[in-house]
Amino acid sequence: MLAKRVIPCLDVHDGKVTRGVQFGKAEAGELRNVGDPVELAVRYNEQGADEMVFFDITASAHGRTTMVDVIERAADQCFMPLTVGGGIKSVEDMHTMLKAGADKTSINSSAISNPELIRQGAEKFGSQCIVVSIDAKKVGPDRWEVFAKGGRQATGMEAVEWAKRAVALGAGEIVLNSIDADGTKAGFDLVITRRISESVGVPVVASGGAGTLQHMAEVLEEGRADAVLAASIFHFGTYTVADVKKYLASRNIPVRL
Repeated sequence: MLAKRVIPCLDVHDGKVTRGVQFGKAEAGELRNVGDPVELAVRYNEQGADEMVFFDITASAHGRTTMVDVIERAADQCFMPLTVGGGIKSVEDMHTMLKAGADKTSINSSAISNPELIRQGAEKFGSQCIVVSIDAKKVGPDRWEVFAKGGRQATGMEAVEWAKRAVALGAGEIVLNSIDADGTKAGFDLVITRRISESVGVPVVASGGAGTLQHMAEVLEEGRADAVLAASIFHFGTYTVADVKKYLASRNIPVRL
């Protein structure tokens, strides 16, 4: 059985790591400054993180230049795979980030507006470099809808169907973000995570809702996720990556110790 991965996530705004709740926005003053992204990446690398995800939430040309610098510095000091997302709208943007030292690029709204970007990226760089991130919100008793633009824009697309289509186009991994659970520390959405995990033949990374060690075990076991992504519990010192792995191992969940 493949080892489950533990992945810290860094939301980067103007070169600093920030944290909001339920997709809080920078312009609304809803973000807390957490620190320097490269310093945090090095810390998590030393704690044994399997990967690191950087999301550029600045959405400006200046922010993009800053993000390239962050990736270059992190890649120089860390020995785990790096994924970068946020504002990647073209194959050229993917190339820029991969050239800076990222191992994977993550696309979300750009994939929704231009699904062919998934295929183009996979053909150019290989499926292993193309991650499709899905922001899903429960909108009915048995329906999860895909949202774009950082959770602000409804698309009308059903989450499982979009995940299947993204993989058919060439996505090598799905990151499933629960808008309802994001930053709440109240636990992952196990139902939609399991449905997507059982519907696609690529790894699914669960995101949104990590508050306890048990939450992480549950989404890997009951949610059938291949990896767990978290931000707040790591940034604010609730747990280290090593704490999570030690707990998962105690539950007989395979991890790289």
